[in-house]
Amino acid sequence: MNVGACKIKLRLPENLSLKGKRQVLKSITSRVRSKFNVSVAEVGDQDLWQSAALGICCVSNDRRYTNEVLSKVVDFIVSSRFEVEILDYEIEILPVL
Repeated sequence: MNVGACKIKLRLPENLSLKGKRQVLKSITSRVRSKFNVSVAEVGDQDLWQSAALGICCVSNDRRYTNEVLSKVVDFIVSSRFEVEILDYEIEILPVL
């Protein structure tokens, strides 16, 4: 079994409040969850208006599939019309016995 974890740092340049940030992140997380069947949570920068960090997790039997799903999630966020910029992301695949 493999557990894939992805951390994405986002910038919300047009955002003016925490309420606006929550609306954008709720849209992103719900669409990613439904499209890719992964777990998504805000994992950092909760008190900042124009910055966010999302954690995404995927579990499967195949390491390559896990990496592919997480890469597609990043591509989906980049190509969608969300009001965010991806500053950085990292993907880590952990084998679990």
